[in-house]
Amino acid sequence: MFLIIGLLVVFGSIVGGYLMHHGQLATLVQINEFLIIGGAGLGSMIIGNPPGTLKRAVSMTLALLKPDPFDAKAYGELLQVLYEILRTARKDGLIGLEKHIENPEESEIFRKYPDFLHHTAALSLLCDTLKVLLSGTVEDHHLAEILDMDLEQQHHEAMSAPTAITKTGDAMPGFGIVAAVLGVIITMGSIGGAASEIGEKVAAALVGTFLGILLSYGVLGPIAQSIESRVASEHAYMLCIKTALLSFARGDAPMSAVEFARRNIEPGHRPTFTELESLTRTKAA
Repeated sequence: MFLIIGLLVVFGSIVGGYLMHHGQLATLVQINEFLIIGGAGLGSMIIGNPPGTLKRAVSMTLALLKPDPFDAKAYGELLQVLYEILRTARKDGLIGLEKHIENPEESEIFRKYPDFLHHTAALSLLCDTLKVLLSGTVEDHHLAEILDMDLEQQHHEAMSAPTAITKTGDAMPGFGIVAAVLGVIITMGSIGGAASEIGEKVAAALVGTFLGILLSYGVLGPIAQSIESRVASEHAYMLCIKTALLSFARGDAPMSAVEFARRNIEPGHRPTFTELESLTRTKAA
């Protein structure tokens, strides 16, 4: 929603100011300039990035049309599922978790939390780490290193999309200059024509420069920044899971592990201790 609002403000302000100066809107509609700049930008993005990054860039851009999923409600559900899973592990032993972590889609615990269940990366992080603890193949003091490597690779993969968009945005002014130069070449070929015709061709050439700068700083740059914010939000969500797992692995009680996880949440989305007690008390009952 904010993506659409922001774009409307950007283009509305520019077009409105242009019209207030008695500019002709039709002059800005230069399909050839759009084709040169848009095609060159898209082509450079395809050349410089693997298909996975391109697909991720499209999906993350479209995701901006929806609110940030990692809000207070999501964190409340996360703390609930962490508490219930760790409480089950403490009560029945890690072997009691095997049926839940081997087939989480069929687990009566995870099925109570559909948002968490559908977050593939978070579900995998929790289940895979508990499998490691269950197998006993990794000592507890090495667990932090494994989790750090996992989260670092996930973060690096997620950041490939906004990085690709940022680099393409940085190149747009250059492509705008290319379009403008081509327009000047065409103008010079008609230098002997009427002054009005030459003026139209010069105006069309300048639209290329204008469009390249606008797309760079008014569209692609802000989109990349917004995606980076979403990536950081998801990374904080994953860190919350890591904190609870490390706390439990060193022997803390489920409630203590969940409290460590709660303190890892940024204040704007963090439930109070009283709210956490209410959530866990419901599950304990």
